[in-house]
Amino acid sequence: MVDDASILHVEHTDEGVLRLTMDDQHSRNALSESMMKSLIEELTKVSSNDAVRVVVIASNGPVFSAGHDLKQITKVRNQNDFGEEYFKKLFDTCSALMKLIVACPRPVIAEVSGIATAAGCQLVASCDLATSSDSAQFATPGVNIGLFCSTPMVALSRNVSKKHAMEMLLTGDMINAKKAKEIGLINNYFQTEELTKETMVLANKIASKASTTVSVGKGAFYTQSELDLYAAYEYTSQVMVKNILQEDAKEGIDAFLEKRSPEWE
Repeated sequence: MVDDASILHVEHTDEGVLRLTMDDQHSRNALSESMMKSLIEELTKVSSNDAVRVVVIASNGPVFSAGHDLKQITKVRNQNDFGEEYFKKLFDTCSALMKLIVACPRPVIAEVSGIATAAGCQLVASCDLATSSDSAQFATPGVNIGLFCSTPMVALSRNVSKKHAMEMLLTGDMINAKKAKEIGLINNYFQTEELTKETMVLANKIASKASTTVSVGKGAFYTQSELDLYAAYEYTSQVMVKNILQEDAKEGIDAFLEKRSPEWE
């Protein structure tokens, strides 16, 4: 039995960044039930923890995440229902994790230091921002083993263009960090030894903003993106009114006009 605490390291920085580091290297940081439940538990806590302003999901080892554990998937086929109940629970849990990342009131950054495939690539695409090492690789290779990456497709198709998403899904080919940046899967890539430092520069910059404003903005971003143009403007206008009436907006505008640094609530 794997100790859940040993496969996900939790670190809080003084600047308000929560680092969640996957460390189940013997399974290539697979999104097992234990790993996903650990991530869900920590991300759920964020909503009620005002000290957390940004979340970073990172990993130890050469693989960011290889997706689901194929050995475990093969093993449960021996059950009476051929694993159907397990598979339903597995994919429902995975979908819940990805939706939780989007719904999380704090920005979530993927720090990809290695290979991210299948549901591991889905995890990267689900995060609000993503950085990687220059040697990182990404793929949705399910088609190669007769299991199309249908759930990873949801996050992938919402972050890169349709033709690039379809190419990844239909070929299963690996793409490098340069290509991943070009198609919008990641924001930037760095030399491996600089990755964490550069990711934390980004995280700390966001953490320095008013957390309530960032939370409002993140929620509005995903909501308006599913609306048509007219509905999106109507919705975001309402969000702007509520936002401008908040104390942080008043403080921010006052500070700008008075040429001083704002003091956020």
